[in-house]
Amino acid sequence: MSKPVHVTTANFEEQVLLSEQPVIVDFYADWCGPCKMVAPVLEQIATEHADVKIAKVNVDEEPALAERYRVRGIPYMALFREGKLAKQVIGYQPKAALEISLGLVVRA
Repeated sequence: MSKPVHVTTANFEEQVLLSEQPVIVDFYADWCGPCKMVAPVLEQIATEHADVKIAKVNVDEEPALAERYRVRGIPYMALFREGKLAKQVIGYQPKAALEISLGLVVRA
């Protein structure tokens, strides 16, 4: 299991865009209730999907990154594969739904 990595404008390219593994970027704020609800879900996903990296971006501290990826609501989870935005999810979802939305599992 890998712990979520806090990402800033300074290390976004290195941690996310140049990552060899898929990265789920969690755009969040400390004051956001649904963001607090999704955090343990993402940690569980990181535990179960060793090939996926979790990165966290605080939108209050990194407004330029939030603007760059057109974050209009939080929590906003963005899946990056090979440096490109592949999927995005806005709002809280339970683990199973989030895994399907991000393409980590295929519906049975």
